[in-house]
Amino acid sequence: MKQRIYDSRQQAVVDFEPIVAGEVGMYVCGPTVQSAPHIGHLRSVLVYDQIRRWFAATGHRVTLIRNVTDIDDKILDNAAAQERQQELPDRAVPAGGTAAGPEQWWALAYRVERDFTASYDALGVLAPVYEPRATANIAQMVALIELLIERGHAYQAQDGTASVYFDTASWPEYGALTRQRREQMEDAADSEPLGKRDPRDFALWKAHREHEPISASWPSPWGRGRPGWHIECSAMATRYLGESFDIHGGGLDLRFPHHENELAQSAAAGQAFAKYWMHNGLVNTGGQKMSKSLGNSLFARDLLESARPIVLRYFLGSAHYRSVLEFSDDSLTEAAAAFSRIEGFLDRAGSSAEDALPAPMRGTATSDDVPREFAAAMLDDFAVPQALAVLHGAVRSGNTAIDEGDAAAANARAAEVVAMLDVLGLDPRDEVWREGASGSGSAREQQALATLVGSMLAERRAAREARDFATSDAIRDRLTGAGIALEDRQNDTRWSLT
Repeated sequence: MKQRIYDSRQQAVVDFEPIVAGEVGMYVCGPTVQSAPHIGHLRSVLVYDQIRRWFAATGHRVTLIRNVTDIDDKILDNAAAQERQQELPDRAVPAGGTAAGPEQWWALAYRVERDFTASYDALGVLAPVYEPRATANIAQMVALIELLIERGHAYQAQDGTASVYFDTASWPEYGALTRQRREQMEDAADSEPLGKRDPRDFALWKAHREHEPISASWPSPWGRGRPGWHIECSAMATRYLGESFDIHGGGLDLRFPHHENELAQSAAAGQAFAKYWMHNGLVNTGGQKMSKSLGNSLFARDLLESARPIVLRYFLGSAHYRSVLEFSDDSLTEAAAAFSRIEGFLDRAGSSAEDALPAPMRGTATSDDVPREFAAAMLDDFAVPQALAVLHGAVRSGNTAIDEGDAAAANARAAEVVAMLDVLGLDPRDEVWREGASGSGSAREQQALATLVGSMLAERRAAREARDFATSDAIRDRLTGAGIALEDRQNDTRWSLT
């Protein structure tokens, strides 16, 4: 089977044909580092981590570039808000600031960037091949804007400022990504409309404003200013992947205007740009789309404190990447129960099988190592829910084999489970989960719990063999009271957290 992906531009599932055989170039829109990461950021970065890992498992050399937008209106606004807060009578010191002064915009951006990186690392997300910052690529953005002006697709502001705008009327294909007609589009709200020929024209370069810090501006042929948001990604993507590359990814909320404008300006500059466009679904909380304005944001730090990181990774990656991910109060509890069944089988396989449980593969599993049904699901537009169904099916079959004393079948299922977990980045024995894990239940704590429960189960088994059922029942009651459920099987007893 060929790899199939849903191309947002074609609005269809199509065969994936890389530009260079055996290689995949991916550009994923990273965060605008204005404030702390939330569940939507985690979901998006995990989606492309899963996709990247599967491409690697099918023998591709993957170059994933994920940018950091570290200069933006929102970053400057948040830094300015801190300054205003510090001017209040109670002299409240904002997060990141000091009594001597508010946090500089560039310090805020870097602090938040580190929060994002820490959250990604906690979830076992592989680092990108490169992570360019917008502020380190200003020269490339200026050069791209100059090219657009030269080709007649951009103009300097009509009000005499240093701002430069993309002329949407000059590009007949504007709207190709989202299949909109220009006259139906909303006005671009990224800058004042006074200098525009048309309110739908969007900013490529924003003139420096007196109330903004001079450090947030750079010289250009049109005067001091800073880049618009859309031009940043076009310049960085082509700098590190070339003028044509395989996949451009990001959240569904980026399709318009961000990705639409990226495509327009890059194509107008004569670049092929992305061959395929991918967009992951958003997150709903309590039946509502997550939104800061609604006050229902779920921040990464809180989530990582409320669940084991590996369980959070399991939950965030359990839905199809294009679907809406529904989060409720029970979501992480249900995910923990599902993942405990996988861990329980690994524990049983490690102690019951004639051969030792296969060692963690740590990113080396290939599509040949996983069951055919698992590979078929991933080849079909990365259908992770169907792939997880295959994984849990192997866990059930493996447990049955252990119960029936079929060591060969148990070993075979264990090898499959380990390979599937490796592809998904979910092997709990991998060293990434061993040290520095956030949340309630690091790998070290889980190992300690498993040791204690195992000791009590051994005592209970000895009591039952001696027909001392009072002691056996007392041990069961103690475990039940601690939130541990037991399931007596033919040859052993399985336990799980309730």
